[in-house]
Amino acid sequence: MELNSIASSSRTGITHVEQEDKTAYTPAASKSPSQIFDVEELPQTLDSSPPWRRRFRKTLHLDNPKIARIIRYIRGPRPKVDLPNPTPFLSGTFQFGPRYYTLALEPTLIRATRRLTSPWLFTILAIGYIIGFAFFSRAQSFLTPADSFIDCTATYWSQDDGCGLNGEECMPFSNSSFDFRCPAQCSSVVLQNPRTIGNIEIDFVPLLVGGGDANGTYRGDSFVCAAAVQAGLISDSTGGCASLQLIGNFTNYLPFSAHGLTSVGFPSTFPLSFQFLTTTSLTHCTDFRNAALAFNIIITALLFLVLRPKPVITYWCLVCIGFWHVTLFSQPRATPPPLDDAFGTFLPTLFVAYAFWRLAFRFTLPAFRNAPIESAVWYLAPYWAGVLTNITTDKIPIDRLVGSDIRSRPGAVTALIIICAIVFVIVVNQVRVIRKTGWLPWYLGWYVVGGLTAMVLALLPGLQFRLHHYILSMALIPGTGFPTRLSAIYQGFLLGMFLNGVAAFGFDSILQTAADLQRDAPLATDVPVFLTNSTTYNASVPLQGQLISWAPLPDASEGWTGFSLLVDDVERYVGSALNYSLASLAAGIPHFFRLAYVSGDSSGGYTMPATLWPNGTWVDPLPGTT
Repeated sequence: MELNSIASSSRTGITHVEQEDKTAYTPAASKSPSQIFDVEELPQTLDSSPPWRRRFRKTLHLDNPKIARIIRYIRGPRPKVDLPNPTPFLSGTFQFGPRYYTLALEPTLIRATRRLTSPWLFTILAIGYIIGFAFFSRAQSFLTPADSFIDCTATYWSQDDGCGLNGEECMPFSNSSFDFRCPAQCSSVVLQNPRTIGNIEIDFVPLLVGGGDANGTYRGDSFVCAAAVQAGLISDSTGGCASLQLIGNFTNYLPFSAHGLTSVGFPSTFPLSFQFLTTTSLTHCTDFRNAALAFNIIITALLFLVLRPKPVITYWCLVCIGFWHVTLFSQPRATPPPLDDAFGTFLPTLFVAYAFWRLAFRFTLPAFRNAPIESAVWYLAPYWAGVLTNITTDKIPIDRLVGSDIRSRPGAVTALIIICAIVFVIVVNQVRVIRKTGWLPWYLGWYVVGGLTAMVLALLPGLQFRLHHYILSMALIPGTGFPTRLSAIYQGFLLGMFLNGVAAFGFDSILQTAADLQRDAPLATDVPVFLTNSTTYNASVPLQGQLISWAPLPDASEGWTGFSLLVDDVERYVGSALNYSLASLAAGIPHFFRLAYVSGDSSGGYTMPATLWPNGTWVDPLPGTT
């Protein structure tokens, strides 16, 4: 009668019952890696597998010795093994010549702080932290009138025809003032799609037009906060408050550079302009995000180095601190932060974080229980880099993993190649670690299923697959559940990046329509054709007697009913006529014309600008849309 051997897996908790092999068995620990994975042959036993499995193996030549050897190598050791916990670097014994030296920093820290690891002390300090953090958040966002907050992209004028005919939807143009508060770090908030100003196109910079004259006059579509930073009224690192007044019509906005920002000029006339006042009535205007960051970094360091609660408690502290730091300080969804939206996202975040603990963190974080200094370094540095993804990745020319964005932004393709190469090296190394434990087939199976599912979703009609950074974290964290230093580094960064994504943007869909991804990018539609061009324009006729004209609607008009004409970036005509009089335009300054088809209240893409210079020279528009 044969005996049964019982082997249990610490990763799944499932007990496997296997028949004892009658051949002699040598423990894996007494064999070399080559004996375990490369050289050892399977014992010759009677194949009792079902007929369909034998046919399957024969069809794929799985019984071929070379293929079987590759399969055994990929499969890893049997039974599965657990990796040993890493030996602390700061607790080892080192030999230099004939002498041995013992480095005992980790045990020394553990002994010195043992009395501070009481659960009661941790509970009291946790309550104090929550209360202190609440007052910190109150000083950050809730002592200034809510209607004075504006975000980094706030403007008085909308793009193209967004303000309606003659800008009527953006009135008043003058005789109005406004006290406002800006958040910090507005200098890094840039246009993500090209914007046409007169006859030039700007992109990937803050939208700033003018400000170079003696009174600091900006065009109405300039980013107000970036303009205030450039004018020196608020600090980019701490935000601040200022006041402005609308002055209406202005001609010849001058460019200039100051405080790390550069504006563009506009040599024509615009109906809405603003200038900054020298004083403001608002108080409590400092943005405390940098102070909050320093405070939370110290708190998390104390968790690892001094308080040292159980690993699961430490993990949940990281989840909560990171989520609320992003929500209330580093990247709030609005100003002041909408707490209802935040709590609506917090609960599902906790469910996902629980899955992270079960799949990965419980296998790695406890392994550094006796190495608090190391665990603080391996986890906290990448964790805070992930929480502050909006800052740490600011200089990388990739905003969204969308083909159109990557193709349009200079350097994005190169950056993507470098990132993919780094990720590939990390994945290959992690696969090597997983194979040592015998879990590689299990992980490969799940990742193949996930990849096939993503491929099917990406092929659904009318939808585009978008890999948000929180989804990337969810996909990669399960593969880091091993007690190695690199796994700890990966976990810290991926957890921080996940918290940044869901706290700042919510659980945005992995599938989005083209309209969702459009933002303010030019519409890919047919555009009208100007009949007035460089050869037909008669410069000898005074401006008051000039007409510009364009071709009629095409036969296959795709539902277009008329035309929209922008003159000097302001919509001046909407209708079905085929010409426009220039009699109302001022002489002696350049003018810019862009034309689009209209269907109901919606316009298509506008042509590139045609330019009429003061000397009567007409410059035809370039191909494309704006």
